[in-house]
This record gives sequence, structure tokens and C-alpha cells, in this order.
Amino acid sequence: MQIYLVGGAVRDKLLSLPVKDKDFVVVGATPAEMLAQGYQQVGKDFPVFLHPRTKQEYALARTERKSGSGYTGFTCYAAPDVTLEQDLVRRDLTINAIVEDQSGQVIDPLNARADLDNRLLRHISASFSEDPLRVLRVARFAARFHQLGFTIADETLMLMQAMTQAGDLAELTPERVWQEVEKTLSAANPEVFFNVLKEIGALAIILPELDSLFNLNKNINSGNETDLEPESTPEKNSLGQQALIQLKRSASLSPDLAIRFAALMQQLNNHQVSIKALAKRCKVPNEHRDLALQVSAQQSNIHNAISLTPADIIAIFDQTDAWRKPERFQQILLTCSSSQAKLLVDEYPPTEYLTKMLSVACDIAVQPIIAAGFRGPEIKQQLTAQRITALTALRAQ
Repeated sequence: MQIYLVGGAVRDKLLSLPVKDKDFVVVGATPAEMLAQGYQQVGKDFPVFLHPRTKQEYALARTERKSGSGYTGFTCYAAPDVTLEQDLVRRDLTINAIVEDQSGQVIDPLNARADLDNRLLRHISASFSEDPLRVLRVARFAARFHQLGFTIADETLMLMQAMTQAGDLAELTPERVWQEVEKTLSAANPEVFFNVLKEIGALAIILPELDSLFNLNKNINSGNETDLEPESTPEKNSLGQQALIQLKRSASLSPDLAIRFAALMQQLNNHQVSIKALAKRCKVPNEHRDLALQVSAQQSNIHNAISLTPADIIAIFDQTDAWRKPERFQQILLTCSSSQAKLLVDEYPPTEYLTKMLSVACDIAVQPIIAAGFRGPEIKQQLTAQRITALTALRAQ
């Protein structure tokens, strides 16, 4: 039995990145031998075991054969005669096929170190095309390692495009697509993921709502930013490009995935594409969906907050439930600031202005109103009136 550290842990170690999860491949062992040593089997489709003490995953070396449709349609063969190289060849990218033995020696039978040094994401073999999920995984790696200078090898990009044109991505479930999108949102440059998918035509398949934005521009000549026209001139950003700019900016402002998702969705409201439909299909978490809907509904008001009346501002607080959810209101403000590309986050005037307004409005207590004899709907009416008076005084200052 030979045990090797494999995949992401070795890759990240060689890139001097923090190693989070460790996975191991076991060559020359049987399930019975693993169980006899106290490992707990957890894999159903192929033998994966948890270490009795560390609970890290140890998988028996295996080969895979395409036997059905989709990214789950594989027959696995795991036995003591499967070699280390046979196990590595079935993996997606060369940089994920480097191992380290128990003495710390790096073993690289596929010469993946060259791609690692050259910052290339390259597929290992033609079997890459048997799993459509790998198209999204490569795009996600491109986003994750963009800051390190990684790019996708030309031949790999061509293969991803061919898989897309062949209709392979239609096999992916919306839920599985969202899992890859959610992982991507945590990257330093999540916009790269969507750019790659747009380049190979995959975005139209997995997120058609977002893809449609690349065919539209804001009509800057009409004076109405909600008017749209077909994309025509290269100097104009399409709504799709603007959405990715906002996503990139939000990623520099906050690690909050809900904020990043809401920033990506901001442009959808401009031509009535339903965020609810996208969220329902992909099973987007409610927190992400709700924030995106609030931003979509309120972004115009918030951008123009300084020119609004106190009554209008109270209406914003009511509609966003800022009274009970001030933290989410701050998320809304931060997301809206991501569309102001020329401003730093602390230079976005509505943030400080509305934060002060909310603080003053919240200082108006309801108990004196009740003590004064107001009842039922009158309480809310009087509370709103006093809040408007307080905001009017604040504006006068």
C-alpha cells in the first residue's frame, strides 16, 4: 500500500498558497485492507475512506470509463493493480495531477510542473470531454488563479468550446451549475469565470439571463438610463460587461457572497429580466436572492438619495425593512456603490447620507406616541410624521 497527497493540496503548496483541504490517493490496496486499518468507507460509486483519526479523505486509485450521459455517467474500477499514473490521467487538469509521497517528495509523471511554472490551465487527455462539468471547473480555476497570471491553454479552450457547441452542457443540472457559480463568487476575480464562459458560448446555456445582457447597451443619448439599444459601438460597455465590472468591483469591496451576487444581478432589472426566475431555477440561497431583489428595486432611488425628499427616504427604509434589518441595508448600500466605478466606497455619497438619516429616524421612539393616546394605524402615521420632521431638520443642517 502506497499513500500519496494529491491534487489541490500539492498544487497550492507548490504555488505557496495556503493549503486548506488534503486529499490522498491510495495505490495497491483493497477496501478490506482499508477497513482493517480502521478507515471508514463513505463512497458509494467508488471507494473513498475517512482516516480514523484525521477524518481526511483517502481514495483508492481508480480508472474511469464513460458509461452514461452527464457528469455522473461513469463506471469506476478501483483495484490494487491500478497504477498511480492511471489514476492521475483520469483527472481534469495537469496542475491537479501532481502528488507528494509520505517522505515529502513531489512526483510528477505527467510533467505538470511545466504548466504550473508557465501558469497554464491545460487538460490532461481527450477524456476531458467526457465530463461537461469540467468546462465550468476550468473557468472557475481561471477566476481563482487569475491574480497569479494563469490562463487557459489554447487547445483546452478550443475543446471547451467544442463541448459547448456539441450541447454537452445541457446535461448539467441548474443546481450543479449554481454550486460552481457559488464557489466562483468567493474568488478574487469572479468576473473571469463569466468572461470565459461568454467567450466559448457557454454562458447562453447555463445563465441565459446574464448572457442576454451582452447584446444590450444603455442608450446614453436618450438621457434615460433605462432605455436600451442593441450593442453597436465598441467604446460602449454592454449591460453584460457592466454587470461584470460591478461584480469585479464588489469583490474588491467585500467578501460577502450575497453582495457579489447582487452586484452581478443589478443590470437584470433594467429590462425586466426576472431575478426570481433565475434564483428559483438555480436554487440560489434566499439571502442572495432577497438582497439582489432589494438592490434591483432600490438602486435608482439610492443613487439619487440626496435629491429625494425626507418622505421618499422614509419610504426606502420601509420598503427595505431597514428598521429591523440595518445590516442588510448596509449590504444594499455597498452593492449599489459597486456600480460607481470612478468612486471609492467611502466616496459614494448616499452611503454616509442614508446611514445618518436612518440613525436619526431610528432615534424616534414609539412609546411616547402610544402614551400620547394614538392607537392602531395612527401610531404608524404619527411615527412616520415625526421621522419626516427629524429628517427635514437634519437636511437643513
